[in-house]
Amino acid sequence: MFAFILSRILQAIPVMLAVALIAFGLFSFVGDPIATMLGQEFSVQQRDALVAALGLDQPIWVQFLRFIGNALRGEFGLSYRLSRPVADLIVERAPATLELALCASVVALAVGVPMGVYTGLYRRSWLSRAFLTFSLVGVSLPTFLIGILLILVFSVWLGWLPSFGRGDTVQLGWWSTGFLTASGWKALVLPSITLGLFQLTLIMRLVRSEMLEVLRSDYVKFARARGLRDRSIHFGHALRNTLVPVITIVGLQLGSIIAFSIVTETVFQWPGMGLLFIQSVSSADIPVMAAYLLLIAAVFVLINLIVDLLYYAVDPRLRAGRGH
Repeated sequence: MFAFILSRILQAIPVMLAVALIAFGLFSFVGDPIATMLGQEFSVQQRDALVAALGLDQPIWVQFLRFIGNALRGEFGLSYRLSRPVADLIVERAPATLELALCASVVALAVGVPMGVYTGLYRRSWLSRAFLTFSLVGVSLPTFLIGILLILVFSVWLGWLPSFGRGDTVQLGWWSTGFLTASGWKALVLPSITLGLFQLTLIMRLVRSEMLEVLRSDYVKFARARGLRDRSIHFGHALRNTLVPVITIVGLQLGSIIAFSIVTETVFQWPGMGLLFIQSVSSADIPVMAAYLLLIAAVFVLINLIVDLLYYAVDPRLRAGRGH
């Protein structure tokens, strides 16, 4: 197991270095940080002093190594737009995005897996066809349109749920949570559905196709020949083997939910990292953009490692293969 984890970490190092190079390129070749920080009117002495303070007068490779060292310590400099440390902004906005991603993932799994199992077991029923039609709608409609339609129905017409913001939050140390307030839960409903709907339909269709394939396999036919009950066959054998490839997709989709929550956070003005990134792009706030890029890459690397470990634990063939 240790060798397996070590090999995955070693494979992740070149990926993170490549992402760090791209993020460093944003600093070096996009925009003019001196003009952004000093404004339109500044003296030559002020410019030279800031260039020296930022280390822009040093060779590129020295700047890159210093950038990597600072990134490992969680230091990404000051935001050009807000004049605050980027690490503080990330820590401030991360709870909102992570709570939204968690709720969206729970919605996708809690609804998508049962729907996939049902449509796989009862594929000719009218309810299964309704579920499949619903999944086509979820896959076809863009995220921003789903969010706008939900706001129109549940916020404008019915007035049941808020259309923007995070509601009231409670501060627990550095973490701000909306899970402890009623308005926080109400504010989570529409963004969670909007963000999780595509993943829900994807999981449903994947579970359905895997379930249909497993039910046609020889060991399921043998289990029926032995006289096992349908419930035991469906949930003790078929579903367990169906979930092996689902783990991979769910893990990658969780990373996608965190990385691509930008549209949902913009539609609902959710105060998370995605909205911070959009605001930074509009003002060419390079330190925030670079930090976001590195953070999302680290999230995907971590999720891939966790998925590999779960795959290793669930599928005995991998352990047997490494044993030989």
